Amino acid sequence: MALPSLKQLQYLVALHEHQHFGRAAEACNVTQSTLSAGLKELEMVLRLHLVERTRRLIVFTPVGHRVVRRAQELLLRARELSDVSAVDVAPLSGALRLSVIPTVAPFLLPRILSSIRQDYPELQLQIHEEMSHEGCLALSSGTRDCMLLALPYDCGDYEYMPVLEDPIVVALNREDPLAAAHTIDATALPPERLLLLHGGHCLRDHALIACRRTGPGPQSAPGASIHTLVQLVDAGLGVTLLPKMAVDCGVTAGTNVVVRPLSGPDAQRTICLAWRRNSPRGEAFALLALKIREATLDRGVGARREVQGPRGEASPSTDPSMIEKVDQAVKINLFLNQMAAP
Repeated sequence: MALPSLKQLQYLVALHEHQHFGRAAEACNVTQSTLSAGLKELEMVLRLHLVERTRRLIVFTPVGHRVVRRAQELLLRARELSDVSAVDVAPLSGALRLSVIPTVAPFLLPRILSSIRQDYPELQLQIHEEMSHEGCLALSSGTRDCMLLALPYDCGDYEYMPVLEDPIVVALNREDPLAAAHTIDATALPPERLLLLHGGHCLRDHALIACRRTGPGPQSAPGASIHTLVQLVDAGLGVTLLPKMAVDCGVTAGTNVVVRPLSGPDAQRTICLAWRRNSPRGEAFALLALKIREATLDRGVGARREVQGPRGEASPSTDPSMIEKVDQAVKINLFLNQMAAP
């Protein structure tokens, strides 16, 4: 009995992800004709019709969707098998596909990438900036290895290791009467003037939690970016809530926008690294999280503290024994480096 190849399954999953033959072929580093031929061979092997091809649309048949899900599972197991050998060679080496949410990527990555590249020159980071729900789905399907996201967020049953606490602050025009306060209470924020990112951004949910609001919430800003929010506040069109890491990176520089601390126990988000449970590279990801934490502390970003969930309960995190093991490995590496130094 003929069996489908991993390459054919990879073509199918790529087409399902990109919904375009050209982009799927590019993602697989093959020509479009090679990908199309591979999919036809897969359909012949399985004796199933998986994809309906038209000039404008790609439509997966019901059985095609089921085969895609099974193909994702098989590819994930194949990648984990490959990871077993990679762990024995060097924990942080080779390709690593990292998903990062848009409200973290432009502000955190510049502070950590050079340090990671310096300490782990054999690590090939592939950065994918995507929304929280997209990254979580990619993590579950195996198309991403780990993810930088902000808690609280219901991403799934993964391992989480916090790297920093990011306070949420109030941004308002310098002429706004609220700017006279040293700290602003959430109840003082005018809901009719509060501007937030559109739904889908977890920062919007964090902001609503921080200002103790439920339901549809305040108006969404056009453009859906932190920089757009700052420009609207600069024009006197309202107030907004920003992550402090964005302010530290100068997002309000050159504007008439000032920031004030927001009072309340929920006026923060926890940036963490997440990965699939029981991943063969789990210890490597924990080591990467420690490196990110170290790099942010060196740059004066965030603070190390106990992570609390949205209602005060402890957030999911890594097994303490793993963190202790990685911490011990870091200390041993530092000792060996000191001994080898002239």
